[in-house]
Amino acid sequence: MKKAKVLFVSQDITPYLDETYVGKIARKLPQGIQERGKEIRTFMPKYGCINERRHQLHEVIRLSGMNMVINDVDHPLIIKVASIPSARMQVYFIDNEEYFSRKAVLTDKTSSKYFDDNDERAMFFVRGVAETVKKLGWQPDIIHCHGWFTSLMPLYIKKYYAEDPLFADTKVVVSLYEDEYPKTLNKKFIDKLTFDGFNKKDLKHIAEDSSHINMLKQSLEYADGIIQGTENLNPELEKFIKKSGKPFLSYKNELEYMDSFNEFYDVMLEEANVLT
Repeated sequence: MKKAKVLFVSQDITPYLDETYVGKIARKLPQGIQERGKEIRTFMPKYGCINERRHQLHEVIRLSGMNMVINDVDHPLIIKVASIPSARMQVYFIDNEEYFSRKAVLTDKTSSKYFDDNDERAMFFVRGVAETVKKLGWQPDIIHCHGWFTSLMPLYIKKYYAEDPLFADTKVVVSLYEDEYPKTLNKKFIDKLTFDGFNKKDLKHIAEDSSHINMLKQSLEYADGIIQGTENLNPELEKFIKKSGKPFLSYKNELEYMDSFNEFYDVMLEEANVLT
């Protein structure tokens, strides 16, 4: 039996940023899944506030060097990597000077306002992950997304990369957290996504309003499995999930979630005939 491959994509991983709930899960989960016999890869953005020297990040030259067009502008993709020795685990970082050199994560430190280009940063991140995985020649059976910043991953995997054999059988799982952002993303967000070949039907949940709740609905529309990552779930999302009929795992505490998530992956992989 071949080892199942799980790709973890997170907006935040401990210890590279100040500790958050999402960051803790995204740090412990890949290690636990690896210990349960699966092969893993882990990705996050390389925000400018990450101390590269302290965490011993270094550029992976063979993976860097390609350009990605976002909103009709070329942006160089830089890939960095660091190791967590205690976990026998590597973390890949998606970097770009324009999007990720600022010494902050998603908000301006002075004004506390969300960056106006978070939409483009999220687009660049998820596409950067997919392109790097392609360059690695590493075919994921499961992609597990953590945090709203990864919300576009299911859409890109199922539509933009629909004809790519590397992702043909990939199942996308989304964890839902209480990581709400205020108001909406950039007003030209949909135009930028349209440039990548998406139409209004593809983007039906965010075409008129790219609020946090609509971004999550957009993510769930193309996801294959859904996990409740925190105790409280927005009632509107709960209703949306029930209506979708997609595989759903309710909230599990820190003692339960590792085995529960692993079993959830296995059920999805059995359905796809990956596990025998």
